[in-house]
Amino acid sequence: MLAPLLIMLREGLEAALVVAIIATYLKRTGRGAWIKTIWVGVLFAVALSLFVGAGLQAMQAGFPQRAQEAFEAVVAFIAVGVLVWMVFWMRAAARSIRDTLESGVEAAFARSGPGQGTVWALIAMSFFAVAREGLESVFFLLAIFQQAPGPEAPLAALAGIVLSIALGWGIYAGGLRLNLRLFFRVSGLFILFVAAGLFSGGLRSLHEAGLWNLALTPAWDLSQVLPMSSVLGSILAALFGYHETPSLGEVLAWAVFLALTLPFFLRPAPVAQPQEA
Repeated sequence: MLAPLLIMLREGLEAALVVAIIATYLKRTGRGAWIKTIWVGVLFAVALSLFVGAGLQAMQAGFPQRAQEAFEAVVAFIAVGVLVWMVFWMRAAARSIRDTLESGVEAAFARSGPGQGTVWALIAMSFFAVAREGLESVFFLLAIFQQAPGPEAPLAALAGIVLSIALGWGIYAGGLRLNLRLFFRVSGLFILFVAAGLFSGGLRSLHEAGLWNLALTPAWDLSQVLPMSSVLGSILAALFGYHETPSLGEVLAWAVFLALTLPFFLRPAPVAQPQEA
């Protein structure tokens, strides 16, 4: 299951990068004793993400069938929004994230000195960084698990988290150098195709809930050529939301989504202009 592995690798690596940047800066500026403080924020963020995920799963289980389909559609659309925001936010923020975080650390010490206020400021920095990625992951994983039931998707997501932690530690320890720009570029492109599949799948859930009844003419029937029960079909379904008999509306939703997002993602990033002295 490449999709949950890659998404959780990317989400986890973003969170790990933030924590590693803060910890590295504290260590470099002679404040290494404060590093343990940021782990409190990380643990709080992980607990919050698990609580929200369990709550949403329990809430869904109590719904009747049609309401469950509507809930799945809502989760899919939220996951699409989260994935798109994540891709474009990292594309814009990657160039300045280190300076922003280091300035935040200095501001925390400047406001109150090395006291109780600094403790809470550092906890908040790590908490919000990890909680943002964790809550994003909750909606994405719920949407993926609904489309691909079974143990493979959760295990792949767990593998992605473990790998991101290992990479984050390697970056912090200084023994690992990654081309992060290339990684986020390639993974971002892949994620947009995953989001397109979730978007079209959300439309299918709306139809099954009785809330969408337009453009339901089958676009094609590949059940004899590439059934979803086949190995390749199940992989494509898990990765990109493939369906052997999609409706015309689902195909149009998939195509329009990519037509709107890919040009903005693939355009060259603006080059920072040098400031005049």
